Amino acid sequence: MKTIKDHYNRPIISLRITITNRCNLNCLYCHHDGMIKSKDEMTPDEIYEICKISKEFGVKKIRLSGGEPLIRKDIVEIVEKISSLDFDDISITTNGTLLTDYAKQLKKVGLKRVNISLDTLDSETYKFITKKDYLNKVKKGILKAINVGLFPVKINMVLMKGINENEVNDMFEFCRKHGIILQLIELVESENCDDKFISKYHYNLNTIEEHLSEIADNIETRKFMQDRKKYFINGGEIEIVKSMDNTDFCKNCTRIRLTPDGKIKPCLLRNNNLVEIVSYIRKGNDENVLKDQFRKGITNRKPYYLEK
Repeated sequence: MKTIKDHYNRPIISLRITITNRCNLNCLYCHHDGMIKSKDEMTPDEIYEICKISKEFGVKKIRLSGGEPLIRKDIVEIVEKISSLDFDDISITTNGTLLTDYAKQLKKVGLKRVNISLDTLDSETYKFITKKDYLNKVKKGILKAINVGLFPVKINMVLMKGINENEVNDMFEFCRKHGIILQLIELVESENCDDKFISKYHYNLNTIEEHLSEIADNIETRKFMQDRKKYFINGGEIEIVKSMDNTDFCKNCTRIRLTPDGKIKPCLLRNNNLVEIVSYIRKGNDENVLKDQFRKGITNRKPYYLEK
């Protein structure tokens, strides 16, 4: 089916599914992917049914996230079922701690690529940020992902003033050495991060981006990813992910989301316009009802920040 657009002429290309709120880390800035906490989780079959509906609306890409998605014992089954629907892309965002256990199996059943959240290569800083001593596990997981052929591997590095802003060069060299794409991410407000926290740790990415613009061999703009910039330097690649509180982020958003308990979430920054869908599957409603609910989720999409 041709990709459907919302009322603001934004194509719906990607479905991001938060398959769990559970996590084995406790990162000091975590915003839980904008989700309301819930212990209820969709089954692999329910996730499959919703993905099947999404494909009929023209969704081309599926991303699984959490919490920590690999904490689910049925993660391989989930990916295998989604892969049977033949999407253009299936990816996972993970903290990497369990990748050595799952990377090979996930690649085998259809996972294409992986984003790994890693803010530092220093063990003490890692423990400060995550409250765990898992850095070596993560490094092994990254190398395992590369080894089994997941491509591209990306590292998501949230920059924080006074914590890791001086590690960008080291992280870039690590990524460049292993053929990994580095994504520098601006710290954003969340329920775990009050104004005091943001004021203390927020690091503006403008200076870094200006520097990258001067030294880059080439620069690309990702049209369907909020017009983010990619900088190619000496065979390496850095992408800048700025704060979401701006009209550019909203007007270029092509993603719709699904909560762990099976509600369509039209906007990352809102929880007051969720649309039920998994409950209709559990009641035995037919596909037409599910399509109506998915369509309602698209209809509810409205830019959080509108251009004046």
